[in-house]
Amino acid sequence: MKIFKTLSLFIASITFVFLGCQPIVDSDTLTNTTDVEGVKLVATQSSPGGNLIELSLATPGITGYWDYNLGRAFSDKVEFVYPIPGTATFTFTGTLGAEFFTKTIDVQIDVLDNELNQDWYDLVSQNTATGKTWVFDGGPVPDSKKWWYMSPPNDPSSYETAWWNAAGDCCPPVDAAGSMTFDLDGGANFTYISGPGATPKAGSFVLDVKNQVLKIINANILGAEEPRGNPNGVYKIISLTETEMILYVDNNGGGTGWTWVFKPQ
Repeated sequence: MKIFKTLSLFIASITFVFLGCQPIVDSDTLTNTTDVEGVKLVATQSSPGGNLIELSLATPGITGYWDYNLGRAFSDKVEFVYPIPGTATFTFTGTLGAEFFTKTIDVQIDVLDNELNQDWYDLVSQNTATGKTWVFDGGPVPDSKKWWYMSPPNDPSSYETAWWNAAGDCCPPVDAAGSMTFDLDGGANFTYISGPGATPKAGSFVLDVKNQVLKIINANILGAEEPRGNPNGVYKIISLTETEMILYVDNNGGGTGWTWVFKPQ
């Protein structure tokens, strides 16, 4: 009898240990609260065709963010003044619960009835559709001025320091006599011309006013020849006024900073 009780206790102990080692299975699983078609995006303009726009997510239970081309808003609602006439496409990226999704909404902007940030006017002029053309503030031959030069890396505050005054001393860029035009005629348009009589190259641009960054897409600025420029077309704005634009790259292909100084044509 004693042996039987001992054996029973042993078997019970083994069973308890075995059951205790079984993995805990979470029965909760993520499920979608709706499908993409059920996600409702709403765009409201302060006036018919106006450029003061509010984007909102009208479907409950959805989380995500708005990409409104000028930046991102990590909320279900964002209001902004849009600088570009024409049809604009805005994107909401979020989760349905069990999967991620993106959905877009188009807004037609016919009139810029709300003033833009001054940086937009400084870059493209008050006549935003016609735009504004910029050229180097010097040259096109060496002239001892500082308008395209090597600067210390990773320090925008040192942009005025010329480790090597390339254009001023001896070696201007090949497109020193060129031009570049920014306009908002149906889009954020950028036109690059390498010099007199050259074929224009069309691209686009993004002006990030908040972070003071200018990005050129499918083209590049004057004097972007390797290794001085940035193949990604991203430049820090040091100064942008009606009469001056200074751009800086903090670490180019040559391992240095580089500074560009432009003026209106």
